[in-house]
Amino acid sequence: MEPLFTQRDGWLRIYPDLPGTGLTPSVDCLATHDQMLETVLAFIDKVIPDQHFVLAGMSYGGYLARGVLYHRAALIDGVLLCVPQMKADPAQVHLPPRTTLVEDPMLMAQLEPSEAQIIADLVVVQSHTVVEAMRDVLAEVQLADHTFLAQLDPAGPFSFDVDRLPTPFGGPTLILTARQDQICGYRDAWDLLDNYPRATFAVLDRAGHFVDIEQNVLCHALMREWLDRVEEGESR
Repeated sequence: MEPLFTQRDGWLRIYPDLPGTGLTPSVDCLATHDQMLETVLAFIDKVIPDQHFVLAGMSYGGYLARGVLYHRAALIDGVLLCVPQMKADPAQVHLPPRTTLVEDPMLMAQLEPSEAQIIADLVVVQSHTVVEAMRDVLAEVQLADHTFLAQLDPAGPFSFDVDRLPTPFGGPTLILTARQDQICGYRDAWDLLDNYPRATFAVLDRAGHFVDIEQNVLCHALMREWLDRVEEGESR
């Protein structure tokens, strides 16, 4: 998201690594989505206590972000949900079929077999730009404690209905989904709109779960407009 702020002043950005990701160690006693959410809430309360903030979450982060909103809506001035995970149980999600729209056999032949397999499984647009960006993502993924994170899979959803808000969230919202996202899909995210009366909802073609890479120009344009709406609200 840093390109969004090259010409936008006054924003503090905080990018936390969840337990078991990046350089944050795993915690054996943390075994449910509720506990992961409690950890995120504790982090927010510690780092920016009682401060207003804007919230962005991608994939599983989009699921956690809705949990944060459920508990801290009064402090949140805007929300971005990018390819959000909608269900804790992937079997309940409506997913499009795996699709590759742009193939580049010469590029794929230049990759290591393991890298080529990952690109083939996850990427809708095979291009040098996408592959280079994906390498940065995969380098971060390799740091994760996958054994620890896997224990969350059978944990079940939050103990509360995260998408049944006491009142709709009235702040500027952007919900970004991808037409070929076979991991989180796009259909289920449409059901969020009643909770977010100020939401822009986009389903971008020619992109899968890494929509911010495969459709980065469109994503950045929509994100900039969302930040403009947030700043407009702040100025009032």
